Amino acid sequence: MTTTTDRLDRSVLKLAAVLVLGALAPLLDSTIVTVALHTLGANLHASVATVQWVSTAYLLALAMAVPITGWSANRFGAKRMWIVALGLFLAGSMLCGAAWNIGSLIAFRVLQGIGGGLMLPILQTLLMRAAGRDRIGRLMAVVTLPATLGPILGPVIGGVLVGHLDWRWIFYVNAPICLAAIILAVRTLTPDPPATAARLDVLGLLLVSPALAAIIYGLSQVSDHGFGQPAVLVPLAIGVLLLAAFVLRRAAEPLIDLALFRTRSFAASTALMFLTGFGLYGAMLLLPLFYQQGPR
Repeated sequence: MTTTTDRLDRSVLKLAAVLVLGALAPLLDSTIVTVALHTLGANLHASVATVQWVSTAYLLALAMAVPITGWSANRFGAKRMWIVALGLFLAGSMLCGAAWNIGSLIAFRVLQGIGGGLMLPILQTLLMRAAGRDRIGRLMAVVTLPATLGPILGPVIGGVLVGHLDWRWIFYVNAPICLAAIILAVRTLTPDPPATAARLDVLGLLLVSPALAAIIYGLSQVSDHGFGQPAVLVPLAIGVLLLAAFVLRRAAEPLIDLALFRTRSFAASTALMFLTGFGLYGAMLLLPLFYQQGPR
């Protein structure tokens, strides 16, 4: 009789630790920046309506980068794309720290968002390959615990940096994390298997990426205009129409395999993750601004 075990071996845990270290950079960054928005506005002489684009531009770029992740990992290799994503995030962080006005800061946040959008899906791809189907649940449970440190430590670190150092350090703090993660990834991650010559679903990309960006942009305008205004309804309608076109079309090699949502457990977990992020990160953006600007 043969016995099977889902126990995680040391090599898989080592890989998970290396990947989580890299993922901490965008997880910490998103929560650190929300605490510093008021300070950024004061130092760069920008209104709240303008400085909120420091977060919105990041999210727009992240949303547009996520759909292309699967194709890029297959075409160029997950290890290579993980290192590229870390490099983009590192470059964006350093440029954000060197920003000379609010416009340049917002532009450099786009570069950060592209790196962050590539990182988290590639992390899941590498973990799935290492653990296999039978052990992925156990491995994700191990990975999720340190990942929760981002929303917990981010506001604390952001408050310390803003209170005692120059605002530029909220971006420079990413440098040692990204550098360490790149070095460890080069040394630890196994070489990529031969690249597959997958054809990029260009039409799908042109539909889903602008759709996500338009929906996020429309929602970001609610605080300034309210739900009933054209500034909100027009981008939301465009985004929904583009997304519907992406869902209804048929492609031999779709950018995102929507058939996965037929699996009940996958659909339920995805919906739960969406609702969790919607409630968690929305409050983490608004509460610091309220406490910093509200009546004392």
